[in-house]
Amino acid sequence: MNRIDRKFSDLKARNKKAFIAFITAGDPSLAATEALVPVLGQAGADIIELGVPFSDPMADGRTIQEASFRALQGGTTPAGILAMVRRLRKVTEVPIALMTYYNPVFHFGEEQFVAQAKAAGVDGLIIPDLPVTEAAVLRKAAAKHDLALVFFLAPTTTSARMAGIVRAASGFVYFVSVAGVTGASVLVAKDIARKVQMARAMSGVPVCVGFGISTPQQVKEIAGFADGVIVGSAIVKEVAKYSGAQDMPARVAVFVKSLSSVL
Repeated sequence: MNRIDRKFSDLKARNKKAFIAFITAGDPSLAATEALVPVLGQAGADIIELGVPFSDPMADGRTIQEASFRALQGGTTPAGILAMVRRLRKVTEVPIALMTYYNPVFHFGEEQFVAQAKAAGVDGLIIPDLPVTEAAVLRKAAAKHDLALVFFLAPTTTSARMAGIVRAASGFVYFVSVAGVTGASVLVAKDIARKVQMARAMSGVPVCVGFGISTPQQVKEIAGFADGVIVGSAIVKEVAKYSGAQDMPARVAVFVKSLSSVL
């Protein structure tokens, strides 16, 4: 098992839910991201998603779009992110998943990207614009290198399509809580809980909920029916808020702790 699988196994044994934190790699700089990752792990982040900045992040709202723009302006590249992860593995074992769009992976070369990501210490890939039906090559490469490949479900996903997605996913399934982009307001409804429970029944892969979650109350409510809770835009806002401060990691960690501690 890779780190993501081990983390969920450990959490299940302790009857706990996962807190997953997203940050944009390279915002405000790769050095700042490198300093922030271990601190977030200490603040209660069970898994960390590193966003690979892309020029056309269609699934992201304004907050993460702006963070991606700043990172790209600062010269952040996929190769630079992998080098940073390799350095991070000398100081932390917190599971790391890269959230990237398919274009950078395609241009890097799918097999090469997966192999280099695994060698660097990455544990999973999350690619929001790659549907299961087009992912055969990447799924084969990910399985070969024991890299989790996370796929998405939405409130609008049919039960027939849900079955195929859940069975193809590894690591965890990412359930999008809204029919919109990151940062949109989430409405925790009985229908979402019902669909999450349906997905959990179809496979042993954990189902985690994200998009629009920003308060301890929302984290606690979603944890009542999901295996994990994902927070992104709210954390990225905190990074931007304190980006000029030397103690930015510590300040962001206080916010993350306020969310993770309810689990």
